[in-house]
Amino acid sequence: MPRLTVNERPIEFRMDPQTPLLWALRDAANLTGTKYGCGNGDCGACMVLVDGEALRSCLITLGESEGRFVTTIEGLSHDRSYPVQQALVAEQAIQCGFCTPGIVIAAAALLTRNVSPSDDEIKAALPNLCRCGVYPRLLRAVRRAGRVMRREETISAAPAPGIAPDDAARRVPAMRTSD
Repeated sequence: MPRLTVNERPIEFRMDPQTPLLWALRDAANLTGTKYGCGNGDCGACMVLVDGEALRSCLITLGESEGRFVTTIEGLSHDRSYPVQQALVAEQAIQCGFCTPGIVIAAAALLTRNVSPSDDEIKAALPNLCRCGVYPRLLRAVRRAGRVMRREETISAAPAPGIAPDDAARRVPAMRTSD
């Protein structure tokens, strides 16, 4: 059974080692932020970090992931405070959001290696397809996230993550109906 570390937690998958990592993450680990897009490595929606490298999880098997460290969008930041996430919101570079997790992962890998990438380096590091066409805003967002990571800027324009479930709804006693 393949064993790997996912989002800093050791996991043993009781699945065929030939299973794509994508399906192990989504179906067995319930980490659904990693998206299924094309299934053949063209779109980047399934991007995860494997030992710090951005890889398409539809193209790597559980067996190939054995003993490695995998980080999904859920493991990058529990409260969406990672600089790339905040910069994407601040630059309005998110529309439908389907490709966003893969883009965040690819940008995170780039900015870990180079906090001052050129536009050409950003384009090369983000092979992700976005049907909404937010590419100019993606460049601005990655540059801005780099500035945040270099401590040259802070982001205050991005809204706080969603409402906590306890603040959104509370349990009330059942209503009785009269006959």
